[in-house]
Amino acid sequence: MTRSVQALAYARPSALESVAEGRLLGLETSGGLTPTGAQAHPTFFSGFLTSPQAAARGLLAVADVAAARFVDRSRRRLLDPVVTGNGDRLRFESFSGCGGVYARLDVLSAGLDGAETGHGTTNVDVNNPLREALSRMTGDDPLHLRVGPGELAVTTLDGAVVEKKVPLPDRWLRGFAEAQVASAGFDLRAELSAAEAVRFLRSLPRTTGTASRGAMWVVPAGRTLRPTTRPLAGAVCLPGPERLTALQRVLRDATALRVYGPVGDGTATAGAWEVVLPGMRLTLTLSPDVSRGFSGEGGVLEALATEEAAQDAELISVLLAWEPRIDVADLAAQSGLTAERVRAALVRLGTAGRVGYDIADAAYFHRELPYDADRAERHNPRLVAARQLVSSGAVELAGDLASVASGERRYQVREAGGHLRCTCTWWSDHQGGRGPCKHALAVRMVRRGAAAGDAGAAPGTGPAAADAVVPASGGAR
Repeated sequence: MTRSVQALAYARPSALESVAEGRLLGLETSGGLTPTGAQAHPTFFSGFLTSPQAAARGLLAVADVAAARFVDRSRRRLLDPVVTGNGDRLRFESFSGCGGVYARLDVLSAGLDGAETGHGTTNVDVNNPLREALSRMTGDDPLHLRVGPGELAVTTLDGAVVEKKVPLPDRWLRGFAEAQVASAGFDLRAELSAAEAVRFLRSLPRTTGTASRGAMWVVPAGRTLRPTTRPLAGAVCLPGPERLTALQRVLRDATALRVYGPVGDGTATAGAWEVVLPGMRLTLTLSPDVSRGFSGEGGVLEALATEEAAQDAELISVLLAWEPRIDVADLAAQSGLTAERVRAALVRLGTAGRVGYDIADAAYFHRELPYDADRAERHNPRLVAARQLVSSGAVELAGDLASVASGERRYQVREAGGHLRCTCTWWSDHQGGRGPCKHALAVRMVRRGAAAGDAGAAPGTGPAAADAVVPASGGAR
């Protein structure tokens, strides 16, 4: 697996302190992007939280996911959570170390009482002493939240005194993008009251043994959800129920539970579980299987494979302004593109961590994840392999049928109803459920004229050559 090291530099450790007004939760920020450009320690908010205990528990839940691994628990945790200021809210995001769980706490305007929320994205320090302090927090004393350094830190510290260096694998970066694409296809499938939500979530298995790792299904039954061993009509997939453990932290503050997912065909699918809190929402999005992270789902590959989408994404990125809700129709009017092309451009921007998707709002939102925006695309194994096939002239078209020479074999790719089917093992195993195989992707590139662009450059020249580095593990299919 290709990795780099992400260096997170903080002015000082985040801390929970007692002050004259009650308590101060100081969350220190690392380098990030704002409307005025890159800043070493941006400040996004300074004010009070209207529901202090619920906010503390929600932040801990996001940190729980960042520190969690549901597969191969021997490895260390990855990045600190990411915080985005969107003008009217704060969003705290994290991804599990295994790449299968995406968590986000949205602290909405109703949950904030203070100055206007700033704009930008950065990592925020959530250290072990802070976690312990938040876990011990009791009572209803006012809680002042400061996201970013205070005046004292700005004027007295000459440089970073706290630095964390953590591995940043490509599959983690790709997972962020794939989770957004999957979420955009979800519908609201069920909604439970606070009492029923508590009853249902507490009934779920918390173990992580082999017996609990498979997918289970739940069926709306009156005011609650009833577990079932098979995907009945209307059933919602719950892959790896033990991965919802982080929601246990906020159950005492919950006002409702909403379940989102696609209308399934009997196979395991991703889904999102949203706990509604006073002035906040905590959402966990689960990959289709505990042992299967989001990085291999392939939902972004179609958008990455076209030069048109790349050009459209450049145009759309200029029009983004840290909006909490991106209006596709408005972007289409401003850019002169169709709504379909705007959505494809947003998928591509999501691959670079530049937009996320809010299921409750059914809309994308602008943020800039603090990492190399191009790595996820450069090192996507199927995309790299498809470009190599195109540049080597391995694709031959014959109407709706195409032939792709790969290794010592030749595969047939046929188009039917706008979808490509291949004779390779990948297609046979997944039937398109995890995105196109490298052969179908190469055919799509050629059909869209990619051979005349970057992907058609001679081997060793042009952008395609820079992309043609296959990761150390996780070969393309």
